[in-house]
Amino acid sequence: MRKLLLLLLPLGCGERREFPDFDVIRRVPHDTTAYTQGLVYRDGILYESTGLLGRSQVRRVDLPTGRVLKAVPLGPDKFGEGLTLLDGKLYQLTWKSHVGYVYDAVTLAPLDSFSYTGEGWGLTTDGTSLIMSDGTDTLRFLSPHTFKVERRVPVRDKGSPLSALNELEYVNGEIFANIYTGDWIVRIDPKTGTITQWIDCHDLLPAKDYTPSTDVLNGIAYDRGTGNLLVTGKLWPALFEISLKRTR
Repeated sequence: MRKLLLLLLPLGCGERREFPDFDVIRRVPHDTTAYTQGLVYRDGILYESTGLLGRSQVRRVDLPTGRVLKAVPLGPDKFGEGLTLLDGKLYQLTWKSHVGYVYDAVTLAPLDSFSYTGEGWGLTTDGTSLIMSDGTDTLRFLSPHTFKVERRVPVRDKGSPLSALNELEYVNGEIFANIYTGDWIVRIDPKTGTITQWIDCHDLLPAKDYTPSTDVLNGIAYDRGTGNLLVTGKLWPALFEISLKRTR
């Protein structure tokens, strides 16, 4: 019976696992050289922004195999950060260079660049604005046309500021954010900045898969077809599709 059950599971998923806040649906390979900073999934293609000086790229990735279909490197002095997709264009931040880049989503051809103050961490979009984190407790909403700040939203957990907001993903009227150096994802009300849920991702990557180079949880993408999230980490050997459990 156990052997039959495994044969019926989706290809590449391994055994399903349950966690307090979600179920793991499948596991797929992830490039262990990818220092994941931004993750987007759209129309069957995974887009990824990777960091580290001299190794930063924007990529198109085949999700089931983890194979890099195309990659465009950043300059050796640029540290790639958050990534989002809006109207056929990819927008990518850099960490301390105060510059972001715009690419054609199909070809990854560079289209434009833009500047901002402070650091660049995570990036997502609500379909109208670019939403950016910078390591503080405040999210910035930027115009995708002028790149000017339209508004700022302080993020609060039971009234207290929460900083180190990293990778972002906008999902059905909410913002999901990694908390840097932790194994948590938070759900944020973009209107008020209130945190509505903490999602515990401890042990998502099994201990046996850790090496001395394995880094922290980072990277959230939304699959509109399934309603599930795709989650990984910096230099992780795997990416996980997870289904959140109902909280309300």
